Amino acid sequence: MRYQDFSKPPGPDWKGIGYLVSIISVLFLGAVAWPGSGEPRWHVPALVAGMVTSIAGMGFRYVAHLKQQGEIRKANAEARRN
Repeated sequence: MRYQDFSKPPGPDWKGIGYLVSIISVLFLGAVAWPGSGEPRWHVPALVAGMVTSIAGMGFRYVAHLKQQGEIRKANAEARRN
């Protein structure tokens, strides 16, 4: 069975970069969608809540990714010892 070598310095964290780009896109889309003066007042909190929950979801997924990578490194280190 082959194990990925995590002893080398990792390259860019593309998943993290992707989440950062997604967060920036949420901010841009929120700016464009910001309600005008003639729109119902509830649009502002609904838009903000949608933006915040979207960004939080990306943050939670990235934390899960980091945890998974740590578990993989731990399993590979354990496999190398045996």
